Amino acid sequence: MQDIEYFRERVLAAAARKGALRIRGGGTKDWYGQHFDGDILETRGYRGIVDYEPTELVITARCGTPLAEIESALAERNQMLAFEPPHFGPNASFGGAIAAGLSGPRRANCGAVRDFVLGAKVMDGKGEVLSFGGQVMKNVAGYDVSRLMAGSLGTLGLLLEVSVKVLPCAVRETTLRFDIDEIAALRRLNEWGGQPLPVSASCWHNGVLALRLSGAQAAVDAAVKSLGGDIVENADQFWLALREQQHPFFDGDEALWRLSVPSTTSALVLKGAQLIEWGGAQRWLRAPSDAAESIRATVAAAGGHATLFRGGDKRVGVFQPLAPAVARIHERMKAAFDPSNVFNPGRMY
Repeated sequence: MQDIEYFRERVLAAAARKGALRIRGGGTKDWYGQHFDGDILETRGYRGIVDYEPTELVITARCGTPLAEIESALAERNQMLAFEPPHFGPNASFGGAIAAGLSGPRRANCGAVRDFVLGAKVMDGKGEVLSFGGQVMKNVAGYDVSRLMAGSLGTLGLLLEVSVKVLPCAVRETTLRFDIDEIAALRRLNEWGGQPLPVSASCWHNGVLALRLSGAQAAVDAAVKSLGGDIVENADQFWLALREQQHPFFDGDEALWRLSVPSTTSALVLKGAQLIEWGGAQRWLRAPSDAAESIRATVAAAGGHATLFRGGDKRVGVFQPLAPAVARIHERMKAAFDPSNVFNPGRMY
């Protein structure tokens, strides 16, 4: 069983020799981000649910706790992590899910990872344990540093514990199928987004739009009657495959791009197959990494950004280049939390 003193010794030793540490939970997202080096700092031994209050809709757990263990404990009380974090393997850890900041199909309708983070304990680059936020919503006010950890890929510090808000599972879920082209699908998704419909996920690919409805029995029944379409039986496996990128679209050798644009953006004219989620706000593209310049220019013109999510040549830059002012903010935050550049240097930029 690892403890805080073990982590502190590793951090201080790395800082003293001007070395680097690669933070690793289950290792299921090692491929995500830029190439980076350093001695591996395993966190799987620092595990366990610290506190779970079903009536308060809050769970607190250590970073190395298996994500599956968290979800199992919540399922026993008919609750869930509403941002549906992808696992990408059976060893996914809770801390890794928060640090990666990746959300699944429900994100557009329930919120992103950072929206559910209430508090965190973090070890900085000087071996000090810092506590931010709390365990209930009323304790979270002002500029919440704990939410900076969501999506930071471990570059700011070592997550020790995280408290997140959870939600009750829906009473009923139904998936509808529509045979429809891309432009019409985007138009309908935005029309439905402005209506009081219990939409919890959407996916368009290859002329088929899938729409998941979640909520009270009466609300889902009314939406089904209003929207039409064909009811898809046993759709849970479809949404799970989408979350875990086991949908056939994700097969293949070409680089996978993640495009984030305003949901109202019409069809993007880009070479390569696309899959659209989040009501039009997230679009996946299969295209060579050497097309980075044209892809990023097209997406930027639409008011969005493009990430080389998986595969391809990372020398083009995994993440969209930052504006100079934003880059300086990143640099100052890194210097404040990790002055010796110990944690995952180079993984983001």
